[in-house]
Amino acid sequence: MEYTHPRLQAIAQDYYQQLSAAQNRNDVENIRISFIGRNGAINTLMVELKKASLEEKRTLGPELNDFKKQAQAAFEKKVTEFETAERTRQEARSDFFDVTAYRPGIHRGSLHPQTRLCEKLENILTSMGFELLDGPEAETEEINFSALNIPHDHPARDMQDTFWLTLPERVMRTHTSAVQVRGIRSHGAPCALASIGRCYRSEATDASHDFIFSQFEALLIDKKVSLSHLIATIRAILQAVFEKENLDIRVRPSYFPFVEPGLEVDMSCPFCTAGCSVCKKSRWIEMGGAGLIHPNVLRACNIDPREFSGFALGFGLTRLVMLSYGIPDIRLLHSGKIEFLKQF
Repeated sequence: MEYTHPRLQAIAQDYYQQLSAAQNRNDVENIRISFIGRNGAINTLMVELKKASLEEKRTLGPELNDFKKQAQAAFEKKVTEFETAERTRQEARSDFFDVTAYRPGIHRGSLHPQTRLCEKLENILTSMGFELLDGPEAETEEINFSALNIPHDHPARDMQDTFWLTLPERVMRTHTSAVQVRGIRSHGAPCALASIGRCYRSEATDASHDFIFSQFEALLIDKKVSLSHLIATIRAILQAVFEKENLDIRVRPSYFPFVEPGLEVDMSCPFCTAGCSVCKKSRWIEMGGAGLIHPNVLRACNIDPREFSGFALGFGLTRLVMLSYGIPDIRLLHSGKIEFLKQF
């Protein structure tokens, strides 16, 4: 719009020239303040308009109002242009963002070796059809012992093995088999259950023993379950954990109150073919216990042993971690030493 008042015409020309030459958002804001702000050139001209003649007021007043509207619209348009350009630049930068670029001073974390093996083992067990369970670490005496066919006079109930709590008939669970009891009672038969968790026993701490350790267990209850199913399952789990198809196992007769018959399971050494320091030159490493679930345990879980049978296996998860990563001392796993953890 062409303005008739010379000063308004000069102000308008100057305003649009400066707005066109603005380089950034701050320049635009400063121009707005100088021209159409509270103390800008237009407000100064409007104050002077009060002293003008009636004819000038009739002409200049509408022109001033029109200029303010046009100037505000031009200001907002220019702001939008800068904002759009900035978004375009940011999008262009993000398209070429290098996620592998090194930034100095960044502290990098990693998963604990036991966490790594837990996740691996969970994937193996679930892929084999086992349902993972969890349970309380402070357990009842009945579930931790009696339901597992451990009589009151069994040495495992003595203080040197078990942490007894001040709560009535409560103990810190000595094995994850307690979780299995809860699982069988909840699921009934048939079922395929597994659990991974911490256990507690009153033992002296050394390089291979600790009063807190981790176990994993698995069980299968169905009709006509046999030792061949158990041995094949153990072999498949250990081969998957150590990623060695030629890994073999052997079993030896042993006694565990909750299985009959009971077996000690040895694994062929995954690190040598002629004997090494890990297997103590024997070519075999003791891994844990297993067997067919004792009929008394099935009865305690409301399962008829004449109709169903099952197997159970239990290995030290901590031992698997130490073997998998070549860790010589169990105490390193919960030492919190940064130098140790950085290796993983």
